[in-house]
Amino acid sequence: MPDGGTGSFVRIEGLKRYFDVSAPWLVRTLEKRPKQIVQAVDGIDIEIAKGETFSLVGESGCGKSTVARLVVGLYPPTAGTIAFDGNDMTVRRSQAESAALRRRLQMIFQDPYASLNPRWRVFDIVAEPIRAFGLAKDRADLERQVGDLLRQVRLTPADGAKYPHEFSGGQRQRISIARALASRPEFLVCDEPTSALDVSVQAQILNLMVDLQRRLQLTYLFISHNLAVVYHISTRVGVMYLGRLVEVAPTDTLFRRPKHPYTRMLLDTIPDLDMTGRQRAPVAGEVPSPINPPSGCTFHPRCPFANERCKAERPKALPIEGGTVACHAIEEGRLPVEERTWAPPQ
Repeated sequence: MPDGGTGSFVRIEGLKRYFDVSAPWLVRTLEKRPKQIVQAVDGIDIEIAKGETFSLVGESGCGKSTVARLVVGLYPPTAGTIAFDGNDMTVRRSQAESAALRRRLQMIFQDPYASLNPRWRVFDIVAEPIRAFGLAKDRADLERQVGDLLRQVRLTPADGAKYPHEFSGGQRQRISIARALASRPEFLVCDEPTSALDVSVQAQILNLMVDLQRRLQLTYLFISHNLAVVYHISTRVGVMYLGRLVEVAPTDTLFRRPKHPYTRMLLDTIPDLDMTGRQRAPVAGEVPSPINPPSGCTFHPRCPFANERCKAERPKALPIEGGTVACHAIEEGRLPVEERTWAPPQ
């Protein structure tokens, strides 16, 4: 599906992914149990422009990582479309066409201890995509490319002779980034790439990713639950709750003028180092089960501004301040937009 001239490099429309977690048929029949379907992603729309970083945030279990796996093709969608540079990724193609498209998008996984093969040397780990896509002319060219990639992530070509267990967590994540860059991608899906690292190492990896984005003109879909990280790396932010997007906005707008009650509650979890004295409403309650989500607005059981309409009618995403928000209270003017003068901690 072409992007229609809107400038969208990646466009996701009506994306859904449901998982059947039912007991076996015989058990369900004997015990008269219904099927159980997890609605991990329940109809989201995202547009990402070339060169920007779009971040998805939300509590654990809201569907962020499922979106990441859907975008790179690790899961097939239950419904909806994913278009990359005008190409619908959900349609069938020849092997050669599919490989040419998939070479242009790669993924950086959350756990650097689990995402690298412990039996392979670092050289072979980084060289694998180059070999798979036929990007090297000969052995000398392959060695040159792997050496260049290791230098790009601030390691040395000599590190290629070592095994993953010889590196720290931050160094392993650098190896993962080098492997992701090996196929010369244009779009990287980053699934919480710093969450398993120490805070000081997180900053190094984030600075590296920002530097690589500028030099290589990369586009990022960045998944995280760390709002301070999101603030520093993102162009725009999407807030997910129970498989749905409740708010999308430019980063500065979202942090300084949050609209949706859930976004405001998430931001209230960040320590107020400036001692502003502003009243805070920490996130209360727990995320309901995605097997049986609440009717209407799924956030209504935890929302202090919910009314009967919120319980019965699913809110639509309405345009506001360069983004969108799905909230009846905002639409009806029951919840005024508040201005925040503080920023997340460095």
